[in-house]
Amino acid sequence: MPHFLDSVPFSGIIRIRDMMYAVDRPFRLDQGDLSFDAPDSVKQGMARAIAENRSHYLQTAGVPRLQELLAEKLRARNGIPVASPDEVMVTNGGIHALYILFQALLDPGDEVIIPDPLWPPAAGTILSARGQVVRYPLHEATGWRLDVEELAARITPRTRVIYVNSPQNPTGGVLTREDLEAIAALARTHGLWIVSDEAYEDVVYGVEHVSAASLAGMYPRTVPVYTFSKSYAMTGLRLGYLAVADRELRDRVRKALFFTTSNVSSIVQYGGIGALEGSQETVEAFRAELQARRDLFYAGIESLGGLFAGCPPRGAFYAFLKFDPDWKARVDPARLADAAARRPAGTEAPSSPSWAITEFLISAARIGCVPGVDFGPGGEGYLRFCFARDRQELAGAIESMRQVFDRGPRPADD
Repeated sequence: MPHFLDSVPFSGIIRIRDMMYAVDRPFRLDQGDLSFDAPDSVKQGMARAIAENRSHYLQTAGVPRLQELLAEKLRARNGIPVASPDEVMVTNGGIHALYILFQALLDPGDEVIIPDPLWPPAAGTILSARGQVVRYPLHEATGWRLDVEELAARITPRTRVIYVNSPQNPTGGVLTREDLEAIAALARTHGLWIVSDEAYEDVVYGVEHVSAASLAGMYPRTVPVYTFSKSYAMTGLRLGYLAVADRELRDRVRKALFFTTSNVSSIVQYGGIGALEGSQETVEAFRAELQARRDLFYAGIESLGGLFAGCPPRGAFYAFLKFDPDWKARVDPARLADAAARRPAGTEAPSSPSWAITEFLISAARIGCVPGVDFGPGGEGYLRFCFARDRQELAGAIESMRQVFDRGPRPADD
């Protein structure tokens, strides 16, 4: 019986999602899903496709009109010199794009250098391709950016890829143009690929988003990966894409695409056409509202008397917050015992500080969140909350925290 995938861990996000479905009136700050609905242009595009019976097999790489629109978007908005729509391939969401890309890029034992912390499925797609994950740290003191020398020190003869995620999940860090130029220089010097995960490209707050493939001469060795999920609130529809300049790699990716999905849902692809042909005002409206929700959530966090600490992110829609290691001193012992007793059977988590407070928040406060350690060793001591939920849900979560941590901060020693 094949057993290789047994060694590839599931993300703890999946386990938490299952736990949250058993919670009455939950605050769903655990999953990166927006409370917005997809724009009318998306719904109308899908409705037209259904009415016109667009329910048959399609070209593997995508509907030609969608490929054309995506090539235009990559050139105009991202500054990437895409020469032909054939370089763009449509996928079943961003994670599918990463999965087929690493299947095409990696031989067994090839190393991919990734940031720590990082969204867990990214590492899973590398491990599923029998690659090896090598982590470099991000630093909170510099806005969750990297030290390029620390990255360079991790390059070995087995290194194949540098993985970049900006804006970043879970930290919300945004790499500067100078950061990306330094990473590009390493890739050129060592003959490496860059995989640039830009799922949150449209969710930035007062800073510039730079696509690594837009840097001079970098598109031939950079594969940018995108999704409609965040920009157009299409998380459940599963629509992503990537652009590959190198013909040999593109043929491998297309093969992996065919073997995993044949073609992406026809109806969803026409929804993507609607998104791109329609007004883009919704994208900016989403971003502005997310910034307002970010500020509201952080104001609430500040009111909790030091329970959590961290600066508002420059991108994405997550609060990656350091928690007080003495948080139990703020909780009535009877409440702690009650929360432990109400933990659902079969949900025991790995023993770690961030898992302990995560389970308490779910059991006692009905608040979903993700333990920082699930994003890598560098995430221990932190929690990730999604502030893309509606304002009422965010305010309710803050009030629930206030109630369960009602003993306040522990007094300082005399």
